[in-house]
Amino acid sequence: MHAMEVRGAERFLFVSGTMGLDPSGNAGAGLAEQLDLIWSNIRAILASAGMTVDNVVRLTTYLRDPSYAEANAAARVAALGGRAVPTTAIVATTLVSDWLVEIEVIAAA
Repeated sequence: MHAMEVRGAERFLFVSGTMGLDPSGNAGAGLAEQLDLIWSNIRAILASAGMTVDNVVRLTTYLRDPSYAEANAAARVAALGGRAVPTTAIVATTLVSDWLVEIEVIAAA
């Protein structure tokens, strides 16, 4: 999906890059665990604003390695319940080598 029109939104939430960190700030042991933690963290951030993943209207994902693209896409589809939103994936070096994926979210309500 390349575009999504948002009508009647009164609030927008811009979530900076969210990593796969546990509550102690430690990165998950591997890609799958980090993706689980990222989406758990995103759900918590959305909930704190009275939103859910149904409010997500845009995602930008930063992957440490292009080989992570398929697993990231599968995690995104599962987390959003198959709902398509405009998404961009970028391969980049993260600030900490243990951070394999980072996701930015824009949500509207």
